Amino acid sequence: MFEATIEESFSAGHALRNYKGKCENVHGHNYRCQVSIAGAELNEIGLLVDFVELKKTVHAVIDRMDHQWLNELPPFDKLNPSAENMARFIYEEVAAVLAVPPGVAIQSVRLWETDTCSATYRQS
Repeated sequence: MFEATIEESFSAGHALRNYKGKCENVHGHNYRCQVSIAGAELNEIGLLVDFVELKKTVHAVIDRMDHQWLNELPPFDKLNPSAENMARFIYEEVAAVLAVPPGVAIQSVRLWETDTCSATYRQS
């Protein structure tokens, strides 16, 4: 099994709804987003995925969130903008448009809010 991973970053503000603690207040993060692709076979030139295409696809998603107030940005205008929900959102958005051959898929999206706190989403 092969795995290819890219990391990108963006900054955004949010406030957690129905949370009792300091994160219910307005605050922001410099997020780090890691997207991993996995598959058993490489293509005819020896690649699992083209890093350039993967980065473009991920940027198409995270650029919409960069320097935004997430609580007003769909789907986070209704869905709590937690790291867990954000990781799932990025996973689903990238999976919907990333062109990969059969047998290759997104393995996981890991989103760091800080250097020591992250949430990971992967389909079971």
